[in-house]
Amino acid sequence: MEFVDNIKQRFSTATMLEKLIYINIAVFILSLLLGSFSGLYGTRTSFITEWFALPSDLNKFLTRPWSLATYGFLHAGFRHILFNCLWLYIFGRLFLEYFSDKQLLNFYILGTVFGGMAFLIAMNYFPIFSGSKPPIVGASAGVSAIIIGTATHIPNYQLRIPLINVYIKVWHLAVFFILMDLISLSGGNGGGHFSHLGGALFGFLFVKYYGNKEMDLFSFKTTKKKKTKLKTVHRSSTITPKGPYRTKSEHQKKIDTILEKIGDSGYDSLSQEEKDFLFEQGKK
Repeated sequence: MEFVDNIKQRFSTATMLEKLIYINIAVFILSLLLGSFSGLYGTRTSFITEWFALPSDLNKFLTRPWSLATYGFLHAGFRHILFNCLWLYIFGRLFLEYFSDKQLLNFYILGTVFGGMAFLIAMNYFPIFSGSKPPIVGASAGVSAIIIGTATHIPNYQLRIPLINVYIKVWHLAVFFILMDLISLSGGNGGGHFSHLGGALFGFLFVKYYGNKEMDLFSFKTTKKKKTKLKTVHRSSTITPKGPYRTKSEHQKKIDTILEKIGDSGYDSLSQEEKDFLFEQGKK
Protein backbone atom coordinates (compact mmCIF):
# COMPACT_ATOMS: atom_id res chain seq x y z
CA MET A 1 0.00 0.00 0.00
CA GLU A 2 3.04 2.26 0.14
CA PHE A 3 2.71 2.97 -3.58
CA VAL A 4 -0.91 4.07 -3.16
CA ASP A 5 -0.01 6.19 -0.15
CA ASN A 6 2.73 7.91 -2.15
CA ILE A 7 0.27 8.71 -4.93
CA LYS A 8 -2.22 10.14 -2.43
CA GLN A 9 0.51 12.24 -0.81
CA ARG A 10 1.72 13.53 -4.17
CA PHE A 11 -1.80 14.42 -5.28
CA SER A 12 -2.72 16.17 -2.02
CA THR A 13 0.37 18.41 -2.19
CA ALA A 14 0.15 19.10 -5.93
CA THR A 15 -0.90 22.42 -7.44
CA MET A 16 -4.26 22.68 -9.19
CA LEU A 17 -2.44 22.54 -12.52
CA GLU A 18 -0.77 19.27 -11.60
CA LYS A 19 -4.04 17.85 -10.26
CA LEU A 20 -5.85 18.61 -13.52
CA ILE A 21 -3.13 16.84 -15.49
CA TYR A 22 -3.13 13.85 -13.11
CA ILE A 23 -6.93 13.53 -13.35
CA ASN A 24 -6.86 13.68 -17.15
CA ILE A 25 -4.18 10.99 -17.32
CA ALA A 26 -5.96 8.76 -14.78
CA VAL A 27 -9.29 9.01 -16.62
CA PHE A 28 -7.55 8.30 -19.93
CA ILE A 29 -5.92 5.13 -18.58
CA LEU A 30 -9.19 3.99 -16.99
CA SER A 31 -11.05 4.62 -20.25
CA LEU A 32 -8.49 2.55 -22.18
CA LEU A 33 -8.83 -0.34 -19.76
CA LEU A 34 -12.63 -0.31 -19.85
CA GLY A 35 -12.56 0.02 -23.63
CA SER A 36 -10.35 -3.05 -23.84
CA PHE A 37 -12.74 -5.09 -21.70
CA SER A 38 -15.72 -3.77 -23.67
CA GLY A 39 -14.04 -5.05 -26.82
CA LEU A 40 -14.43 -8.59 -25.52
CA TYR A 41 -18.17 -8.12 -25.89
CA GLY A 42 -17.99 -6.72 -29.40
CA THR A 43 -17.88 -3.00 -28.69
CA ARG A 44 -14.98 -0.57 -28.25
CA THR A 45 -17.07 2.09 -26.50
CA SER A 46 -16.43 2.08 -22.77
CA PHE A 47 -18.96 2.96 -20.09
CA ILE A 48 -17.05 6.18 -19.39
CA THR A 49 -17.20 7.35 -22.99
CA GLU A 50 -20.87 6.42 -23.37
CA TRP A 51 -22.04 8.31 -20.29
CA PHE A 52 -19.54 11.13 -19.85
CA ALA A 53 -18.69 12.26 -23.41
CA LEU A 54 -20.83 15.18 -24.65
CA PRO A 55 -23.40 13.90 -27.17
CA SER A 56 -24.23 16.12 -30.13
CA ASP A 57 -27.88 15.05 -30.14
CA LEU A 58 -29.91 17.35 -27.88
CA ASN A 59 -32.34 14.65 -26.78
CA LYS A 60 -29.49 12.40 -25.73
CA PHE A 61 -27.75 15.33 -24.01
CA LEU A 62 -30.83 15.93 -21.85
CA THR A 63 -30.35 12.43 -20.40
CA ARG A 64 -26.68 13.25 -19.64
CA PRO A 65 -26.56 16.95 -18.64
CA TRP A 66 -23.40 16.41 -16.59
CA SER A 67 -21.54 15.62 -19.82
CA LEU A 68 -21.38 19.38 -20.50
CA ALA A 69 -18.46 19.42 -18.05
CA THR A 70 -17.24 15.81 -17.87
CA TYR A 71 -16.31 15.58 -21.57
CA GLY A 72 -13.42 17.91 -20.78
CA PHE A 73 -11.62 15.10 -18.91
CA LEU A 74 -11.88 12.47 -21.68
CA HIS A 75 -9.61 12.00 -24.69
CA ALA A 76 -9.80 10.06 -27.94
CA GLY A 77 -6.19 8.89 -28.12
CA PHE A 78 -2.62 9.28 -26.88
CA ARG A 79 -1.73 12.18 -29.17
CA HIS A 80 -4.94 13.94 -28.20
CA ILE A 81 -4.20 13.89 -24.48
CA LEU A 82 -0.47 14.52 -25.01
CA PHE A 83 -0.95 17.86 -26.78
CA ASN A 84 -3.79 18.97 -24.52
CA CYS A 85 -1.72 18.30 -21.40
CA LEU A 86 1.34 19.91 -22.97
CA TRP A 87 -0.46 23.19 -23.72
CA LEU A 88 -2.23 23.03 -20.37
CA TYR A 89 1.12 22.71 -18.61
CA ILE A 90 2.83 25.51 -20.58
CA PHE A 91 0.05 28.06 -20.27
CA GLY A 92 -1.15 26.81 -16.89
CA ARG A 93 2.23 27.65 -15.34
CA LEU A 94 2.11 31.11 -16.88
CA PHE A 95 -1.52 31.57 -15.81
CA LEU A 96 -0.63 30.80 -12.18
CA GLU A 97 1.96 33.58 -12.12
CA TYR A 98 -0.92 36.09 -12.28
CA PHE A 99 -3.99 34.15 -11.13
CA SER A 100 -4.81 31.70 -8.36
CA ASP A 101 -5.30 27.93 -8.27
CA LYS A 102 -9.04 28.49 -7.83
CA GLN A 103 -9.18 30.69 -10.93
CA LEU A 104 -7.32 28.05 -12.95
CA LEU A 105 -9.94 25.44 -12.01
CA ASN A 106 -12.79 27.84 -12.79
CA PHE A 107 -11.33 28.76 -16.17
CA TYR A 108 -10.83 25.10 -17.04
CA ILE A 109 -14.34 24.00 -16.06
CA LEU A 110 -16.26 27.05 -17.28
CA GLY A 111 -14.22 27.12 -20.49
CA THR A 112 -15.22 23.49 -20.98
CA VAL A 113 -18.89 24.34 -20.36
CA PHE A 114 -18.86 27.30 -22.76
CA GLY A 115 -17.10 25.15 -25.34
CA GLY A 116 -19.69 22.43 -24.90
CA MET A 117 -22.53 24.89 -25.43
CA ALA A 118 -20.89 26.20 -28.60
CA PHE A 119 -20.51 22.60 -29.80
CA LEU A 120 -24.19 21.79 -29.18
CA ILE A 121 -25.39 24.95 -30.92
CA ALA A 122 -23.18 24.38 -33.95
CA MET A 123 -24.01 20.69 -34.33
CA ASN A 124 -27.75 21.35 -34.21
CA TYR A 125 -27.87 24.56 -36.27
CA PHE A 126 -25.50 24.32 -39.22
CA PRO A 127 -26.64 22.02 -42.07
CA ILE A 128 -23.13 20.66 -42.61
CA PHE A 129 -23.48 18.71 -39.35
CA SER A 130 -26.89 17.24 -40.17
CA GLY A 131 -25.47 13.81 -40.95
CA SER A 132 -23.35 11.83 -38.53
CA LYS A 133 -23.21 13.47 -35.12
CA PRO A 134 -20.49 11.91 -32.98
CA PRO A 135 -19.97 12.99 -29.36
CA ILE A 136 -17.11 15.23 -28.34
CA VAL A 137 -14.30 14.63 -25.84
CA GLY A 138 -11.20 16.54 -24.88
CA ALA A 139 -9.78 19.26 -22.65
CA SER A 140 -9.21 21.65 -25.55
CA ALA A 141 -12.05 24.06 -24.68
CA GLY A 142 -10.85 24.44 -21.08
CA VAL A 143 -7.25 24.80 -22.24
CA SER A 144 -8.33 27.41 -24.81
CA ALA A 145 -9.97 29.44 -22.03
CA ILE A 146 -6.69 29.42 -20.10
CA ILE A 147 -4.60 30.27 -23.17
CA ILE A 148 -6.79 33.16 -24.33
CA GLY A 149 -7.34 34.42 -20.77
CA THR A 150 -3.59 34.54 -20.23
CA ALA A 151 -2.97 36.23 -23.58
CA THR A 152 -5.64 38.84 -22.79
CA HIS A 153 -4.08 39.60 -19.40
CA ILE A 154 -0.43 39.75 -20.52
CA PRO A 155 -0.47 40.01 -24.34
CA ASN A 156 3.16 41.15 -24.67
CA TYR A 157 4.69 38.48 -22.45
CA GLN A 158 7.34 36.62 -24.42
CA LEU A 159 7.20 32.86 -24.17
CA ARG A 160 10.32 30.85 -24.96
CA ILE A 161 9.86 28.03 -27.44
CA PRO A 162 12.01 25.05 -26.32
CA LEU A 163 14.69 23.48 -28.53
CA ILE A 164 14.81 26.36 -31.05
CA ASN A 165 15.20 28.93 -28.23
CA VAL A 166 12.92 31.49 -29.87
CA TYR A 167 10.76 33.96 -27.94
CA ILE A 168 7.22 34.70 -29.13
CA LYS A 169 4.59 36.97 -27.63
CA VAL A 170 1.63 35.10 -26.17
CA TRP A 171 -0.90 37.14 -28.13
CA HIS A 172 0.76 35.95 -31.36
CA LEU A 173 0.21 32.34 -30.28
CA ALA A 174 -3.37 33.13 -29.28
CA VAL A 175 -4.14 34.65 -32.68
CA PHE A 176 -2.58 31.63 -34.39
CA PHE A 177 -4.78 29.21 -32.42
CA ILE A 178 -7.92 31.24 -33.12
CA LEU A 179 -7.18 31.46 -36.85
CA MET A 180 -6.57 27.71 -37.07
CA ASP A 181 -9.94 27.06 -35.43
CA LEU A 182 -11.75 29.52 -37.70
CA ILE A 183 -10.19 27.98 -40.80
CA SER A 184 -11.21 24.47 -39.69
CA LEU A 185 -14.86 25.11 -38.78
CA SER A 186 -16.24 23.28 -41.82
CA GLY A 187 -13.72 20.44 -41.64
CA GLY A 188 -14.06 16.94 -40.28
CA ASN A 189 -13.77 18.10 -36.67
CA GLY A 190 -15.75 21.31 -37.09
CA GLY A 191 -17.73 20.75 -33.90
CA GLY A 192 -14.52 20.41 -31.93
CA HIS A 193 -13.22 23.70 -33.29
CA PHE A 194 -16.48 25.41 -32.31
CA SER A 195 -15.89 24.15 -28.77
CA HIS A 196 -12.36 25.60 -28.80
CA LEU A 197 -13.78 28.98 -29.81
CA GLY A 198 -16.44 28.78 -27.09
CA GLY A 199 -13.79 28.21 -24.44
CA ALA A 200 -11.60 30.95 -25.90
CA LEU A 201 -14.55 33.38 -25.85
CA PHE A 202 -15.09 32.74 -22.15
CA GLY A 203 -11.39 33.29 -21.37
CA PHE A 204 -11.32 36.57 -23.30
CA LEU A 205 -14.58 38.01 -21.95
CA PHE A 206 -13.87 37.18 -18.32
CA VAL A 207 -10.40 38.71 -18.27
CA LYS A 208 -11.52 41.66 -20.41
CA TYR A 209 -14.43 42.65 -18.18
CA TYR A 210 -13.50 41.25 -14.77
CA GLY A 211 -9.73 41.33 -14.88
CA ASN A 212 -7.80 39.60 -12.13
CA LYS A 213 -10.67 38.73 -9.76
CA GLU A 214 -11.57 35.68 -7.76
CA MET A 215 -14.71 33.89 -8.93
CA ASP A 216 -17.02 31.51 -7.12
CA LEU A 217 -17.83 28.73 -9.58
CA PHE A 218 -21.26 27.96 -8.17
CA SER A 219 -22.69 31.35 -7.17
CA PHE A 220 -20.81 33.23 -9.93
CA LYS A 221 -20.07 36.03 -7.49
CA THR A 222 -16.81 37.85 -8.01
CA THR A 223 -14.61 39.49 -5.45
CA LYS A 224 -11.57 41.53 -6.20
CA LYS A 225 -8.35 39.63 -5.69
CA LYS A 226 -6.11 40.93 -2.95
CA LYS A 227 -3.44 43.11 -4.46
CA THR A 228 0.17 42.07 -4.23
CA LYS A 229 3.37 43.91 -4.95
CA LEU A 230 3.81 41.96 -8.18
CA LYS A 231 2.28 43.74 -11.13
CA THR A 232 2.69 43.57 -14.89
CA VAL A 233 4.63 46.64 -15.95
CA HIS A 234 6.33 47.93 -19.06
CA ARG A 235 9.07 50.50 -19.40
CA SER A 236 6.82 52.83 -21.32
CA SER A 237 4.28 52.87 -18.48
CA THR A 238 6.73 53.39 -15.60
CA ILE A 239 5.96 56.64 -13.80
CA THR A 240 8.45 58.35 -11.50
CA PRO A 241 6.70 59.28 -8.26
CA LYS A 242 6.57 62.90 -7.22
CA GLY A 243 6.86 64.52 -3.82
CA PRO A 244 8.76 63.24 -0.77
CA TYR A 245 8.62 59.61 -1.99
CA ARG A 246 10.49 60.22 -5.23
CA THR A 247 13.41 57.98 -4.22
CA LYS A 248 12.59 54.29 -4.34
CA SER A 249 13.97 51.85 -1.83
CA GLU A 250 16.58 49.39 -2.97
CA HIS A 251 14.02 46.65 -2.36
CA GLN A 252 11.50 48.22 -4.75
CA LYS A 253 14.20 48.93 -7.32
CA LYS A 254 15.11 45.24 -7.34
CA ILE A 255 11.45 44.29 -7.94
CA ASP A 256 11.17 46.80 -10.80
CA THR A 257 14.38 45.54 -12.40
CA ILE A 258 13.21 41.93 -12.30
CA LEU A 259 9.76 42.81 -13.70
CA GLU A 260 11.33 44.79 -16.54
CA LYS A 261 13.51 41.79 -17.31
CA ILE A 262 10.38 39.60 -17.48
CA GLY A 263 8.72 42.11 -19.80
CA ASP A 264 11.75 42.08 -22.12
CA SER A 265 12.77 38.43 -22.16
CA GLY A 266 10.13 36.41 -20.34
CA TYR A 267 10.03 34.62 -17.00
CA ASP A 268 12.45 31.89 -18.07
CA SER A 269 15.23 34.47 -18.49
CA LEU A 270 15.38 35.03 -14.71
CA SER A 271 18.06 33.45 -12.59
CA GLN A 272 17.01 31.03 -9.86
CA GLU A 273 17.80 33.69 -7.25
CA GLU A 274 15.51 36.20 -8.98
CA LYS A 275 12.70 33.61 -9.25
CA ASP A 276 13.04 32.80 -5.54
CA PHE A 277 12.95 36.51 -4.72
CA LEU A 278 9.72 37.03 -6.70
CA PHE A 279 8.18 33.96 -5.13
CA GLU A 280 8.86 35.32 -1.64
CA GLN A 281 7.35 38.69 -2.54
CA GLY A 282 4.25 37.01 -3.92
CA LYS A 283 3.60 35.38 -0.55
CA LYS A 284 3.68 38.73 1.26
